[in-house]
Amino acid sequence: MDERSSKLILVPILAVLFVMIGYQYICPAGSNSCHFKTEEKFRGVSLLSTPYQDSDDFYRDPYLEDDSPPKLPSKYNFTERDLDRHVEFNIKGDDVIVFLHIQKTGGTTFGRHLVRNIRLEQPCDCKPGQKKCTCHRPGKDESWLFSRFSTGWSCGLHADWTELTNCVPVIMDKKEAQRNKRNFYYITMLRDPVSRYLSEWKHVQRGATWKTALHMCDGRSPTQDELPTCYSGDDWSGVTLTEFMNCPSNLANNRQVRMLADLSLVGCYNLSSMNESQRNHILLSSAMSNLKNMAFYGLTEFQRKTQYLFERTFSLRFISAFTQINSTRAANVDLREAVRKRIEELNFLDMQLYEYAKDLFLQRFQFTRQREHQEVRLKRREERRWLREQREQGRPGSPKHRGRGDSDGRGEGGSQKESNSDLTTTTEDYTSQVARCFSVIRVLR
Repeated sequence: MDERSSKLILVPILAVLFVMIGYQYICPAGSNSCHFKTEEKFRGVSLLSTPYQDSDDFYRDPYLEDDSPPKLPSKYNFTERDLDRHVEFNIKGDDVIVFLHIQKTGGTTFGRHLVRNIRLEQPCDCKPGQKKCTCHRPGKDESWLFSRFSTGWSCGLHADWTELTNCVPVIMDKKEAQRNKRNFYYITMLRDPVSRYLSEWKHVQRGATWKTALHMCDGRSPTQDELPTCYSGDDWSGVTLTEFMNCPSNLANNRQVRMLADLSLVGCYNLSSMNESQRNHILLSSAMSNLKNMAFYGLTEFQRKTQYLFERTFSLRFISAFTQINSTRAANVDLREAVRKRIEELNFLDMQLYEYAKDLFLQRFQFTRQREHQEVRLKRREERRWLREQREQGRPGSPKHRGRGDSDGRGEGGSQKESNSDLTTTTEDYTSQVARCFSVIRVLR
């Protein structure tokens, strides 16, 4: 073999050897310093499915940054307890998420996210053509989710807070032979009152009635006198906005407050039990309190923030990102200012609730994001400190390098000796491979 051929063979061999030596020196066997997430990369898993420590890019998501001003001042005196909503949700135990679905708040979309879009050890089984999915705990024939798309309308069509809190424990006990006490985590979605009202009007105009809703309160449904219907016939199809607004018993008015309040406090649907002013005050206060104490609620106008807070509240990750859709039927309604003001007047309780809910929601988002930033910074600081200590331990002549905590061999010498053993192994491995490399070169020559 001539000298030129030897050099042609020698170059690629040397390249491979030095790459192997460099990799083993930087990423020694048994270390956690190198991670290659090829599985997630090739499966195309979204950013929101990766562990929390990989969330730096999430902070730069324009949907998280652009739709609210930074450090938004609060109009309410929220405490840290009000803002910190992380719960220890045990999907393998007895915990249950209960979704309170208010009409025309984006609840159908969010409900589908719950059964189709969460990364779970045992995903919900959603068969084509079926309205409900089977959402069982890992290894158990029990449901961890109470919602339209998992358990159906078990407590009535669009059951409210009053109905759910009285019905859900009973229904769950009937379905499952459960003796341990369950934790029920209530969640819901809210929407801008004007947009929600217009959306309900368009829905009713197309034939929706929700006439099968039970409206159970204190053990009974309201009478016809307590809750008269706004239309004659099977439905209210083709209703104009003016007609829709003119019905005094229209449940679309202040629907979100009524759905979230404890109606037992005001005599349910009996309007003669107290004066209107007192009734409204109690309803609004109750709705605000129940909303604040829920495990989680989202806002239709802030889809990505809703996703972010849900994930941090329950330590669950969605597979794909939520989509913000602003071109709704309600958004396409051309409103005169006088009509808008009329809708706001009809929904004056919902307007106050939404202002409160939006403030609390954005404060929770900022609190959670800032705390997560701090945790990331602390982790990086600890990593830099650890690397600095490793470099110091590797310096010849340093006390740690000698493997002794003090001159007489007592103290922390044992643990330092163990640590230095790992470093010595890595260094010796590197040195020996360099020696072997030059031996191969000599042989090839």
